[in-house]
Amino acid sequence: MAIIVNIYYRGKNGNAKRFAEEMISSGIVADIRAEEGNIKYEYFFPMDDEETVLLIDSWVNQQSIDIHHASPMMEKITKLREKYDLHMEVERYVSDEDGIPETDKAFIQE
Repeated sequence: MAIIVNIYYRGKNGNAKRFAEEMISSGIVADIRAEEGNIKYEYFFPMDDEETVLLIDSWVNQQSIDIHHASPMMEKITKLREKYDLHMEVERYVSDEDGIPETDKAFIQE
């Protein structure tokens, strides 16, 4: 089981994108990706909303998330969120252990 967290960072005047760029350029993203239990940490930009950045963050379990939240990186992330005056919307999902059903695979071009 993996826990997938979608975090929508919303700002003004391009601040959400600048936040993501600074997260990457400062090395914070690389450090998070290297944390034990992290599966994925990727930013995406919605085509219809230039003021939002979507982070898809995936972890092996809740304990990994808790350890990440207790790490010094969270203070750095919080400071950057405040610097860019961002607001967040969070969605959490649990992975489907059975994977993609055969009936759905017919629609996937690899």
